[in-house]
Amino acid sequence: MSTPQPQAPAQFWEERYRSSERLWSGDPNPLLVREVDALEPGTALDLGCGEGSDVLWLASRGWRATGVDISSTALERAAAHAAEAGLAERTAFEQHELGLSFPEGGFDLVSAQFLQSPVALDQDGVLARAAEAVAPGGTLLIVMHAGWPSWMEEDEYPFDAVFPTLQGVLDGLALPPTWRVETRETVERSLTSPDGRTGTRGDHVWRWTRTA
Repeated sequence: MSTPQPQAPAQFWEERYRSSERLWSGDPNPLLVREVDALEPGTALDLGCGEGSDVLWLASRGWRATGVDISSTALERAAAHAAEAGLAERTAFEQHELGLSFPEGGFDLVSAQFLQSPVALDQDGVLARAAEAVAPGGTLLIVMHAGWPSWMEEDEYPFDAVFPTLQGVLDGLALPPTWRVETRETVERSLTSPDGRTGTRGDHVWRWTRTA
């Protein structure tokens, strides 16, 4: 019997978005709001933008925001949401399979929120490209899950995952002294399972300023 081949990332995410009329809540990621709200608006790049909630929030705060995703369905929804909100002129959306292609140019903010995937993703390479895309004086913001929710038993894990550590991402990026670490912490939040179990989940957040 032949071994099943891993599903191609583009196919996986396209099928996932097509499986539901709306995959995400439509609210911006809270740690993005916390870390970016006080920054001076400029140009922003959101990696793995999904249906566009972070892009719309940024645009509503004065940023010119570009969202990137692998799924054409997600990008169509994001563009439609931007038009409905009257933010089409402040937003743009590009289709990329990160790791194989990447948006051109420099940005005042590059955000990677939960860029973690059950299918193939060159996470280290994408984060390195993200740092390269930050303009001098700009901000790099990365947020990742630190582990599975506390209520989830091992036999409930939907896929094998290696979660990052706070120091591991710093060491992996190995940014030079022209970068200043502004935030490096784990934030724990309450979370309820679909069947009503309560618990917590930790998220790691890193924010850097590129000083030159």
